[in-house]
Amino acid sequence: MKRLVLIDGSSYLYRAFHALPPLNNADGEPTGALFGVVNMLRATLKEKPDYVAFVVDAPGRTFRDDLDEQYKANRPPMPDDLRSQVQPMCDIVQALGIDILRVDGVEADDVIGTLAVQAANAGVDVTISTSDKDFAQLVRPCVTADGGECAGITLVNTMSGSRLESDEAVIGKFGVRADQIIDYLALMGDKIDNIPGVDKCGPKTAAKWLAEHGSLDGVIANAGAIKGKIGDNLRAVLHRLPLNRELTTIRTDVPLDQRHDQLALRDQDVDALRALYARYGFRQALRDLEAGNGAAGSDEGGVRNTAAGYARGSGAPVDGLDPALSAPGEYETVLTREQLDQWIARLRAANEFAFDTETDSLDALCANLVGLSFAVEQGRACYIPVGHDYPGAPEQLPRAEVLDALRPVMTDPAVRKIGQHGKYDLHVLRCHGLEVAGYSDDTMLESFVFNATASRHDMDSLASRYLGYQTIKYADVAGKGAKQITFNQVALEDATPYAAEDADITLRLHRVLGPKLAAEPALERVYREIEVPLVGVLERIEANGVLVDGDELRRQSSDLGTRMLAAQQRATELAGRTFNLDSPKQVCALLFEELKLPALVKTPKGQPSANEEALEAIADLHELPRVILDYRSLAKLRSTYTDKLPLMVNAQSGRVHTSYHQAGAATGRLASSEPNLQNIPIRTVDGRRIRTAFVAPPGRRIVACDYSQIELRIMAHLSGDEGLLRAFAAGEDIHKATAAEVFGKTLETVEPGERRAAKAINFGLMYGMSAFGLAKQLDVSRGEAQDYIGLYFSRYPGVREFMDRTRQQARDQGYVETVFGRRLYLENISARNQGLRAGAERAAINAPMQGSAADIIKRAMIEIDRWLVPHRERALMVLQVHDELVFEVEADFVDTLVQEVVSRMCAAAELRVPLVVDSGVGLNWEEAH
Repeated sequence: MKRLVLIDGSSYLYRAFHALPPLNNADGEPTGALFGVVNMLRATLKEKPDYVAFVVDAPGRTFRDDLDEQYKANRPPMPDDLRSQVQPMCDIVQALGIDILRVDGVEADDVIGTLAVQAANAGVDVTISTSDKDFAQLVRPCVTADGGECAGITLVNTMSGSRLESDEAVIGKFGVRADQIIDYLALMGDKIDNIPGVDKCGPKTAAKWLAEHGSLDGVIANAGAIKGKIGDNLRAVLHRLPLNRELTTIRTDVPLDQRHDQLALRDQDVDALRALYARYGFRQALRDLEAGNGAAGSDEGGVRNTAAGYARGSGAPVDGLDPALSAPGEYETVLTREQLDQWIARLRAANEFAFDTETDSLDALCANLVGLSFAVEQGRACYIPVGHDYPGAPEQLPRAEVLDALRPVMTDPAVRKIGQHGKYDLHVLRCHGLEVAGYSDDTMLESFVFNATASRHDMDSLASRYLGYQTIKYADVAGKGAKQITFNQVALEDATPYAAEDADITLRLHRVLGPKLAAEPALERVYREIEVPLVGVLERIEANGVLVDGDELRRQSSDLGTRMLAAQQRATELAGRTFNLDSPKQVCALLFEELKLPALVKTPKGQPSANEEALEAIADLHELPRVILDYRSLAKLRSTYTDKLPLMVNAQSGRVHTSYHQAGAATGRLASSEPNLQNIPIRTVDGRRIRTAFVAPPGRRIVACDYSQIELRIMAHLSGDEGLLRAFAAGEDIHKATAAEVFGKTLETVEPGERRAAKAINFGLMYGMSAFGLAKQLDVSRGEAQDYIGLYFSRYPGVREFMDRTRQQARDQGYVETVFGRRLYLENISARNQGLRAGAERAAINAPMQGSAADIIKRAMIEIDRWLVPHRERALMVLQVHDELVFEVEADFVDTLVQEVVSRMCAAAELRVPLVVDSGVGLNWEEAH
């Protein structure tokens, strides 16, 4: 049977543009979308269809625009980087010998639909290559009811490999038959095409209605019997649904100049292809062309290796990379001692290797080790299972035997180990009795230091961006949602390619990111001297954990609950009726519709907001908004801390263990989670009460050491302003000194209100606060606030010069730097949108202060951790919160620790002003702070 392939060119161009990294050729021309389409075309031609056409939308209006003026009205214009790839795409398609079809007045879908039905009716088997779900309405099976062969219409997503070739397949994907797809789409609508469907009617509801009533006409006829809000929504748009059906129906009767049997492949224009492939950097395609095999395979790692059932390395050509970096790997399952010994010999012989662990939990301190993977050369890795226990699992080497065998090489500091977010793996192995030494590189941190904002820093994102490689996802091997299994239940034939790939890709990423950092000496120093040494420090802090008083937290929860109830009762009195204080919808209805309070803050969609900012804005107009704010504050403390912390105590250690994140904030600030201890309020009585529950065990004390006004000191250092330098050098109260300068007074005569205003100015300008914001904070007129700012800059001209200089540097370079050379990229610094640009300018001024402060405390933590090594029985570093370090110390060792810690914190940076550290001691964190 003859075969026709119809390629939905418009769909693939957009899909490739958004799915692949933003690639460029040597001349800087964008190539990402073009690369994806070319790979798909070459894979299609490899299957040698009899007929093939590349169908794209023609410019101008179509019949659907005449049916509905709002059709596709909300679609943004094509991005410039994508538009520039359209003509090269057409040039390559034509050079490959494929006809390009455009028909005025209809969409590409209608041209494809017409050719598909025409060819199938003529006995030609049809494949539609697309990622558009609308084409499911055309699917017809390739076999008759009695098992005989006939011409069918199959949908194939060439990029993902998924197929729809029967009603059963369509039902499995959408829940409806192919002949119900049009009605299904009409009910749901389409946001992309601006077709409004039934509000709140998603795929499950649409499928349910069609199962019950057979068709859209049946749903319309029975609309009166559908109950609830969704029934009301349906009845509200009954008049619209027939038009939706017309808009979503793919036409199959378009008059065409070419029939399907006139679409045979033409001879390729080899010279044109050679020039195009060379221009756009498609190296594998060019090699295949020169070898006389221009249609074979896909480019740079785009070959599909389905031995384990996964798409592997669907790559993209990243500038300057060895193609092997995006090629599929060869992975071995280690089940015998002989294999294990061979791999250990390879690890020992290598000067560096990548490793990864697989476990049955995300909590590293509780997880059981299920397996380990290693890679010593790119493209070759192994997986050593030690804990797969599903029925019928092959016999595996005992966990203890494997760890003992690995111990000499894993604890040898001379053998360099590479990980991706390796802190987790270090935790897991330490909990299983193996303390890793020689952890030298972490690809997550290499990416983060190289450019914190260019990409997410997880392995999947990095592999896609820097290798053009699509990794196996956890859900691919373990399932999703309620049906997801733990890794010990994953079959070894699935576990090996997933796990070994992790080590392999880690090594490949290091081969790419390492040289990028090495080419930037300042960034290399930040990475080598700050981030990599900090991995072990944070791992030890997390493992130490902190003791909490569960009884005290429960008492606080009870008190908070009592006060929440009182707030609810007061809110009911003020409202004159009961309402749900946790419901933004009910709060908005009460405040803005019933009480007629002004809605001063709106949501992005223009609706009244009930968030904290909105309630603060009207808190002076009525008592109720303040009561709601108080209730929410109490509820958040209770749910986030007093109720939750006792439940997070580790059963083995009896302590709470937070997790620190190095690659979170672009400024380099550490974040923490599970629990998040960075956000415990410090300025409220209730927040400080929570800190009283962080306690020292008997015979020990809590010590807190906190940098004093570190960001203002960094501002003085970076700006070089003589007034600020003089005030800090003299050890003056900086806010009082600023007030004296701004208001023309002596230090002794500055009043508390003037100091408060000066403090607001000091911090406000550092964070980019406008005169409007300062006026609001100080409760003065905007003109008065502007006068304050003017006076400030007249007394501290170096600060204004620093701000102007920093903004200009950000515009010129696209980034600013910390004292130690960390770069902070600012994506919107040249944005046309004034709001985005202003935000980037504020960030440009603040980021060097925040980033430098982050670097300073990290440097201090590294030095303190080194000093603590011989004293770990007497003192532990247990928390890092913003500019503060918290320790648990034997009572008779407190004075020694304070002296040593403070000296190291003060010596963590050489600034033009002294670093000052405040310290405190107590039986709990609040007493020590």
